Amino acid sequence: MQEIRIGIIGVGQIGKIHLDEYSAMQGVKLVAAADIDSQVLQRVGEKYGLEYTDTDFRNLVARDDIDAVDICLHNNLHMPFTVAALQAGKHVFCEKPMAGSCADAVTMLKTARATGRHLSIQLGSLFEKETKIAKRLIDAGHLGRTFHARSTGYRRRGRPFVDGYGTKSFVQKHIAAGGALYDMGVYHIARMLYLLGLPKIERISGKVYQEIDMDTARRESSGYDVEELGLGFVKFAGGATLDIIESWAIHLGAFPGSSIVGSAGGICLSPFSFHASLSDVAMDATFDLKGTDWRWHQLDATQAAYDSPQSHWVAALRGDVVLLPTAEIALATMLISEGIYLSDKLGREVTAEEVLEKSTSTAAKI
Repeated sequence: MQEIRIGIIGVGQIGKIHLDEYSAMQGVKLVAAADIDSQVLQRVGEKYGLEYTDTDFRNLVARDDIDAVDICLHNNLHMPFTVAALQAGKHVFCEKPMAGSCADAVTMLKTARATGRHLSIQLGSLFEKETKIAKRLIDAGHLGRTFHARSTGYRRRGRPFVDGYGTKSFVQKHIAAGGALYDMGVYHIARMLYLLGLPKIERISGKVYQEIDMDTARRESSGYDVEELGLGFVKFAGGATLDIIESWAIHLGAFPGSSIVGSAGGICLSPFSFHASLSDVAMDATFDLKGTDWRWHQLDATQAAYDSPQSHWVAALRGDVVLLPTAEIALATMLISEGIYLSDKLGREVTAEEVLEKSTSTAAKI
């Protein structure tokens, strides 16, 4: 098995999760880490037996003994660090969202293509059992022509920092670039784009809100200036549509799961159910997801390459499977989210071309 040698940039909460993931993989060697916090970096280096640590990421990406770099930094740092690593000849795996703006995401994808390096974005929802089984049913034609999808994400009171968990970096636009849509919406929107076959985005409309009360001291200390609720409607080339509701905080019970419908059937992803008609009799069906996933793993050796974003990326670097277009899907989610923000600002529907033309870099200087 070809050994993939990986360096990681950013060893905070998310970075440690990624390190644990790689540590459990065969054929992966964690070589190096970079972070501005030298004390945390030292502890991480000792725990994972890293050969090299540095507070300057430039020294890490310049090393010849690293094949790929994993970037676990705040959103507005994704583009400059990714571009630097790609230009240094490294493959890159980057946390979601892809960047802080469409303009920066486009730069990342163009750089990956120009350098011939693999770029993958952490879209964990694509590797969930529900998504994989829904994709199998759709590709087999059981939904007929898919024409509409619904992306839902629900938290009753789950705003970072102000509701009691996480850091204030999540709720400051100059660091995170967005709120609920960028934090959790990316997972749900990306999954529906994937199941729809990544159609071309034509028009977007939407609205964002920040209405629910929060602790006064936390509000003042956080500098909270992002949305807690995002709503959107997307029109695609060919006539398909997508509606979106993504909540960090709302006075409602849980939303139904995301769904996709076609001319012959429909799927709700949570709880997973299939809906169709047999001989003009309405039918609602459930599936054995766990048993199916287990059987697929026993019969198909490549199934393990779709167990997580990191395992898929590593398998693609080895040449075991073709890399899913996570960067293209992540860019499309950026386009939709930024389109919702622009539509809210202008008070009207906007075109995809408008969003791309008006998008500007939000990347931090490095």
